[in-house]
Amino acid sequence: MNKKSVTIGTPLSPSATRVMLLGSGELGKEVIIALQRLGVEVIAVDRYANAPGHQLAHRAHVVDMTDGVALRNLVAQERPHIIVPEIEAISTDTLAAIEADGMAEIIPTARAAQLTMNREGIRCLVSEQLGLPTSRYAFADQLEDLYRIIGQEIDFPCLIKPVMSSSGKGQSLISNRDDIKKAWKYAISGGRVNSTRVIVEEKIDFDYEITLLTVRAVGLHNEIQTRFCAPIGHIQKNGDYIESWQPQAMSDIALQKSTEIARQVTDNLGGRGIFGVELFIKGDQVWFSEVSPRPHDTGMVTMVTQRQSEFELHVRAVLGLPVSVDMISPGASAVIYGNLDEVGIAFGNIDAALQVSGTEIRLFGKPEAFSRRRMGVALAYSDDIEVARKHAKEAAGRVATFKP
Repeated sequence: MNKKSVTIGTPLSPSATRVMLLGSGELGKEVIIALQRLGVEVIAVDRYANAPGHQLAHRAHVVDMTDGVALRNLVAQERPHIIVPEIEAISTDTLAAIEADGMAEIIPTARAAQLTMNREGIRCLVSEQLGLPTSRYAFADQLEDLYRIIGQEIDFPCLIKPVMSSSGKGQSLISNRDDIKKAWKYAISGGRVNSTRVIVEEKIDFDYEITLLTVRAVGLHNEIQTRFCAPIGHIQKNGDYIESWQPQAMSDIALQKSTEIARQVTDNLGGRGIFGVELFIKGDQVWFSEVSPRPHDTGMVTMVTQRQSEFELHVRAVLGLPVSVDMISPGASAVIYGNLDEVGIAFGNIDAALQVSGTEIRLFGKPEAFSRRRMGVALAYSDDIEVARKHAKEAAGRVATFKP
């Protein structure tokens, strides 16, 4: 059976291939760039105006994507062929209805979006249905439940997170009972939707953690094939990544276990596209942590390490095109923060940053900065991964932010 031919129309014409992104931050911006290089008509949606992806798309909309009626009305208005969720704060029940009604194809699938955008759904799937190793966990709907769970079911230290959030928002690591109430309030305030449900997780004593970018793409005979990028090591602070590098050195056994876990999870979720599977590693032991059904923030390093970045891989997989996970160089990334709370900041010393050997800078164009908001990323490549890490951090540190 020969592979079905892929066709792409002309943007802003009746033949256009229309893709709608739900969430248009820095990751969405790179997805849009990859889509437009292939002549796709792009509709960018976000909850605030002038998001990074809004600045590039053919059309942009500001919508509360947790409002199912508003979301469905927008889809009916724009008539996209494909919808690509890029954030957690989406009415996934509406996505399921849109898919069931044949209004658009959801990437990777509506079911995958429902499960992965809620920590309860994905943790129960991975641990209870698939029987894969995870940290111990429990759920709490009120503060009293939290006090009961911690110390009885889950020991200190432990993590408290909203069941639905991103980039570490609302996440706390606590080591004694005096921290429980504060962590509860932080989790409730940091969730993507109004909910008082939190997850409590045992803290795994791991050596390091990785993101294993897992690509489900159409093969030569219309079958779905799974490919794995080289593992990405990363450092997180309060659940938010601050630097990453590729490849992460690990034992053959640990890498084999990691790919097996990632394959089982993504096979169950189905669909096409890239998944960021996060895993904890200790020696040859591997535990599942989380999975994102889209490009991952730690994977921004692939813009200098791979022949096709995670964004290009995602777009190619979504459109049914061939993919390659080949690396071209080891490399690293380091976050550039806003360092102040202002609208319309400026960035200085870019020339000094780019004088660091083998570096590139990406500024996201976010309209408003916060002290710890990610406003850009420094990228570095080198044959020596430690040199790449050093150079990425040095370049990021040279970038200055100020209110003009």
